[in-house]
Amino acid sequence: MLGVVVGLTAEARLARGLGLVAAGGGTPGGATEAARCLVSKGVTALLSFGLAGGLDPALRPGDVVIPRAVLCEGQRFETAPQWAAKSSPNADLLLAGDRVLASSAEKRAAWRASGAVAVDLESGAVARVAAEAGISFAVVRAICDPAERDLPPAALVALDHAGGIGFLRVLASVAAHPRQLPALIRLAGDAKLARTALIAHRKRRS
Repeated sequence: MLGVVVGLTAEARLARGLGLVAAGGGTPGGATEAARCLVSKGVTALLSFGLAGGLDPALRPGDVVIPRAVLCEGQRFETAPQWAAKSSPNADLLLAGDRVLASSAEKRAAWRASGAVAVDLESGAVARVAAEAGISFAVVRAICDPAERDLPPAALVALDHAGGIGFLRVLASVAAHPRQLPALIRLAGDAKLARTALIAHRKRRS
């Protein structure tokens, strides 16, 4: 049985049918708890599934990344061979972040330093828990914010600890910084492309 770790509750809905799903709330610590919970329920493999930030400028919103390995605090964790064989083009490595890379400058620096094509906050935790449990793991992530985009302030305060969207916090941020609204609308469009890509991938796997 496959255990699927996602960050957002919305991503949990996208992952229906892939396996047993748990949301980690969009943090490495939450992803660790979610992955360990799935292991305790007897899953035999783990999948990190959801959205990611682009580091390679060639990646566009909606591109699906299936990396051969995850780089977490300098340690490389290889994904399961059967998933690595289906790796997306130029997606050898995904970076496990410990915080959101909000600016294009931060993304560019991370790309040059690591060679990773994308970054997320859950995959490193999933990789570590899989290694602890002696089971295989894989990653399927769709690009939401590309390398050249800065995230608007509202995006950084949107999530609650359960992985849901706190709309009141988003509205308060927009009220305080109204000029971010076009960037926020563009991010919503990019997120829709990413979600659509994940749904298409899930249907192919089902």
